[in-house]
Amino acid sequence: MSRFNYEELAALHKIARILTQAGELRDHLEKTMDELSKRLGMERGMISILDQNTQDAWLEVARGVDIEGLDIRYKLGEGITGKVAQTGRPMAIANLGKENLFLDRTGARKNLDRSQLAFLCVPIIYDGKVAGVLSADKLTRKVTDLEEEVAILSAVAELIGKAVHGLGLEEENRRLRKMLSNTRAISTDIIGNSKPMLDVLSLISQVADSGTTVLVNGETGTGKELVARAIHTNSPRKGGPFIQVNCAAMPDTLVESELFGHEKGAFTGAIQRRRGLFEEAHGGTIFLDEIGELSQTAQAKVLRVLQEKQLQPVGSSRTVTVNVRIIAATNRNLEQDVAGGRFRADLFYRLNVFPIFMPPLRERGSDIILLTDHFILKYAKMLGKRVKRISTPALDMLLAYHWPGNVRELENCIERAVILAPGDSIESVHLPPSLQMKSKEAARKERGKLETLVNAYERSLIIDALKDARGNQTRAAKLLATTKRIIQYKITKYDIDPKRFKAKRIA
Repeated sequence: MSRFNYEELAALHKIARILTQAGELRDHLEKTMDELSKRLGMERGMISILDQNTQDAWLEVARGVDIEGLDIRYKLGEGITGKVAQTGRPMAIANLGKENLFLDRTGARKNLDRSQLAFLCVPIIYDGKVAGVLSADKLTRKVTDLEEEVAILSAVAELIGKAVHGLGLEEENRRLRKMLSNTRAISTDIIGNSKPMLDVLSLISQVADSGTTVLVNGETGTGKELVARAIHTNSPRKGGPFIQVNCAAMPDTLVESELFGHEKGAFTGAIQRRRGLFEEAHGGTIFLDEIGELSQTAQAKVLRVLQEKQLQPVGSSRTVTVNVRIIAATNRNLEQDVAGGRFRADLFYRLNVFPIFMPPLRERGSDIILLTDHFILKYAKMLGKRVKRISTPALDMLLAYHWPGNVRELENCIERAVILAPGDSIESVHLPPSLQMKSKEAARKERGKLETLVNAYERSLIIDALKDARGNQTRAAKLLATTKRIIQYKITKYDIDPKRFKAKRIA
């Protein structure tokens, strides 16, 4: 006699029928997750696929968890998912609140009472090998027998094994095609695998081989220097010098002398002839950081170097020919500066041949986790501390913070925390007060932004309608008593991807 009850058998039957139908493998797996929720009471579910080459498990399909734009991976043995992928044996957690292995990298359960959740995680086996991992959580009060829950989830994993294996091959082929269609892989110190950062790396890869002038835009602390170094390191000029110039740190009286050099006696204190930084960069790259701070006179001379590859040292009538690539960076809006007469239009258009935008940290999602781990290792080693990790509540605070100082602020924050931490873990109390409380001024500003609040509410309504309509825009329009044309306009305005909600329902 079967150990499964009628509802469980009905769920297995429905899933088996789904998997035999024509259609996309991803759609089949998403519908399977729906059945786990509707018939078996699973709150949130995830399917991770094991990369047979790197042995990393990446989160590919989710229900009740928003993974749009995230690249979430688990190394073998890392967290519950990594442990199941490594051992090929299921794990059942009766009380998720007491489980230290649980990482919650998606952040889906950070605002929930985890003590009220049970967590189930089983391997997906295909052809005798672990092809992936199926996990789900369920309200503890609805769990009567953990072994039975593991048994039914294992049965589902057995059914979807071939589909998961096939989807893994599809994704591997897609990534290989992308790698082949793009340019070569690049060497870089940039940390991040969020979509905005992958876009940046792609642009670096495309422009590195050329001698094209690059303008890097971005807020202070986003890592514009790392982009410039990556371009230089992956270019034919990598054997030449990389000269970095902070234009904002040089007084107007010294800018021209520093950049273009001077002759002996050109001005008081010029006791000998000196080569400028452009000459020092001959055969390599010069990185002009904060170029928006240059004076109009210096701008004109930089323009001449760009146009004619020549410069004139201060106090000299001779011209010097230089072979140098220029990469510039700014945190200013140079287009506005051009309109206001503060920056030369001709220089701006010469610099802006290949713009690269460095996204602020608040838009980089799970990169915060990667950067945090990197800085913990860096400063623990540098300071001789035994700190190895950060607690979940502390990590939640990092993920919730808006990071006005970007990566530089995060690095300073982790350095401080490593110094303060007495044990092997960074706790919430070790983080700066600015992360623990929103200022009254910021709160007043947020409450005062009526348009922002209205837009956020409207966006939320549209997303809810798309969820109910399973991504169908015509049905979503009817639910909101409006037209499809208006819905399409709003979807574009708020940058909503209707495909996210295809074949998904919220429990």
